[in-house]
Amino acid sequence: MADTRSSRVEATAKIIASASVERFNARGRRRVLIAIAGAPGSGKSTLAEQVVDLLASHYELQAALFPMDGYHYDDAVLNEMGRRAFKGAIDTFDAHGLRHMLQRLKANEDDVIAVPVFDRSIEIARAGGRLIAQSTEIIVCEGNYLLARQAPWDRLKSIFDLTIFVDVHVEELRRRLQDRWQGFGLSPEEITRKVEENDLPNGLFIMSNSAEPDLRVKNNT
Repeated sequence: MADTRSSRVEATAKIIASASVERFNARGRRRVLIAIAGAPGSGKSTLAEQVVDLLASHYELQAALFPMDGYHYDDAVLNEMGRRAFKGAIDTFDAHGLRHMLQRLKANEDDVIAVPVFDRSIEIARAGGRLIAQSTEIIVCEGNYLLARQAPWDRLKSIFDLTIFVDVHVEELRRRLQDRWQGFGLSPEEITRKVEENDLPNGLFIMSNSAEPDLRVKNNT
């Protein structure tokens, strides 16, 4: 089953990479920003990584990955907000900071741009965790709320040149979210609480409140 799923993910990544190249060519081979959105556990991060690899290896283009998770509020801020237990909800990210960074990346006026990267091992975003050079032709941005219709997130979609949404069945999403927390030393009860009270509700919100993308793909087992 793992091999079958891997093959499906690879096939989907090829579809997204091909569509990205088409958009890049349509814009006169000027830098394009691609959005891959979906619920937590939908597999968008794996897809985005494979798309970047394909763009480089198959199309010989300079591509970079830009995850929106780098714009998580710090735990100290979430504690002040009383939202630490709901980390990952739409109000626990710096939407304005993300928007300004996307606009800066789209303008491509700087020789290099440092972007923050979320370190899941310590649950903290690292400032300047990745560098994106001016020569980068396609930037693949992935994240939960890139197509959210809620303000101020609704100002993001127009920045992207191509938008993709990853669809997953709810029960498959629940299973993946439970698997994600295995190995973190959490009790079964704590894993259930995190999934049922935070991760899955966030996922359902994203599935119901995202704008229609240019391309919709399925990523079920």
